[in-house]
Amino acid sequence: MSRHATACVAALAVVAATLVQDALSRDVVRHARPVAVLVLGGLVAAALLVLAPRVPSWSVAVGAGIAAGGAIATLVTGAAWSGGVPDPIGRGGVAFNLADVAIAAGDALLLAGALVHAWANRARLRQPA
Repeated sequence: MSRHATACVAALAVVAATLVQDALSRDVVRHARPVAVLVLGGLVAAALLVLAPRVPSWSVAVGAGIAAGGAIATLVTGAAWSGGVPDPIGRGGVAFNLADVAIAAGDALLLAGALVHAWANRARLRQPA
């Protein structure tokens, strides 16, 4: 499977898991997010799915897919649920959902993968383009 396909599968898995969690949760806090934020998240997700898998690193592709899936899930739930995005996970006065966790985890994996890839190929980074 290609890195692009891997990123897309990871994104779809996050979207599906988030939608199932949000649909099955009974006691949730709803967080209104402006339409501009949802659209921007969708654009960033598209950019992640198109650009990040070009880096020859599987961890970058998977991280981008997970983060993009979180952003897409937020866009979908923001459009599907009236009253705001459901945040069924609450800890210590903070409410969030699986999409928020996926965005943070995907970004961490993406960044770590990019740093490892850059370190492993640091000699090539100094070559003229």
